Amino acid sequence: MQSANIPVFRATALPPLSRIISAAASSVGAWDARIRSRKGLGRLDAHLLRDIGLDAMTAQEHATLPFWHR
Repeated sequence: MQSANIPVFRATALPPLSRIISAAASSVGAWDARIRSRKGLGRLDAHLLRDIGLDAMTAQEHATLPFWHR
């Protein structure tokens, strides 16, 4: 007698729709964090930029990147 092919669901497996929603929420959160950090970077003065090891030109380049770029 053959065993029936019954799907096994694990506790960690999410339905596909939930996975999509979770990934979208994660992406939006990452984009928001990038927007905030880049705006903050654009507001730093030369003294603070030296403290983090950046010059003004490099900081400006990073601050003006679109939110979807890493």
